[in-house]
Amino acid sequence: MNNDEQRQPTLQEAPDRTALLTVREAYLRLRISKWKLYDLIRTRRLSSIQIGRRRFVPVDALRA
Repeated sequence: MNNDEQRQPTLQEAPDRTALLTVREAYLRLRISKWKLYDLIRTRRLSSIQIGRRRFVPVDALRA
């Protein structure tokens, strides 16, 4: 086995489906206001994940 076969993928090479966006990144990507994004999360039209006090939006949720 050479080094290429043993090397682990970096975060940038990881599939997009495992990525989480911050609230700011999500509303900028969707081109909506921060308040509209929180409204979508509150009404469960957009899934999100809370880790500690921070909230993240999965990239897959933006595609659905």
